[in-house]
Amino acid sequence: MLTTKDYLRSILAIIVFFVMLIIATPLILFLLIITLGRASNFVVESIAPVIVKPVFWVSGISFNIELHADSITAPAVFIINHTSTLDVLTILALGLPKIRYVAKWEFQYNPIFFLLGRLTGQIFIQRKKSEEAIARLQNTYERIQKKQLSVIMAPEGSRSHPGVIGPFKKGPFHMAMDLDYSIVPIYFEGNRELSKGNSMLTQAGKLTAHIHEQIDVSDWTEGNLEKHIIQVRQRYLKWAGVKDDNVDPIA
Repeated sequence: MLTTKDYLRSILAIIVFFVMLIIATPLILFLLIITLGRASNFVVESIAPVIVKPVFWVSGISFNIELHADSITAPAVFIINHTSTLDVLTILALGLPKIRYVAKWEFQYNPIFFLLGRLTGQIFIQRKKSEEAIARLQNTYERIQKKQLSVIMAPEGSRSHPGVIGPFKKGPFHMAMDLDYSIVPIYFEGNRELSKGNSMLTQAGKLTAHIHEQIDVSDWTEGNLEKHIIQVRQRYLKWAGVKDDNVDPIA
C-alpha cells in the first residue's frame, strides 16, 4: 500500500525524470549532430542509464542486473515481461549494447521522446494495427542487420493484460526468425509489485533485471512456432512463480 512518503517520492521522481531529460537533450542533440548520428549507440548505452539513475534514487528504488549467462548475446532480440510503468525506466537503465527500442506509437506525442527517438533510430509501432506494426518492423530489418543492432520488445504488447504473464504475441519471435537472431529473455522482478499497471506512482523497493541464456531459433519454423512461444512463456511463468495459469498463451 502506498504511503504519503511514496506519493511524494513518486511526484518528485517524475519531476526529476523530465528535468534530467531536458538537461540531457541539448547534449544528446549536439553529439548526434557532430557525429552525424553515429553517437546513437553511446546515447542508449551510456546516457540513458545516467538519466534514470537519479529517478530510481529519488523513488527509493535499488536497481540490479543479474546475468544468468556467461555473457550478453548481441545482436539479439531481447524480450521482457511487461506489467508496469516502471518497465520503461528499467529498459533504459539496462544500457544494453547497440540496442533499439520497439515502443508504442503514442510515445511520439511527447515532443522530446519524438525528437530523441527519431534521431537515435528507435522503432515506433501502432500495436492495435497488427498488420501495419508487422510491416513497419519488417521495413527496419535491413538497417538492423546492416548495423548489427539489437532490438528489445515486450511479447505481451501492452502492460494491461490478463494474468501475471499475459498472452504472447508472435511479432518478436517472427522478428528473431527473420533476422536470424537469438532471443534473449529478460525477466523484470519487482516492477509489478512496486508499481502496477498504468500508475505512475511507485513504492520504494528493489528491482532486478534477470538476463537469461540466449534461445537459438535456427530450427524454428512456422509449423513449430507456437510450441516454442508457449515454451518461452512457460519460463516466464516459472520466474514469476505462477503455478495456476489460466491465460491463453498466444494472443
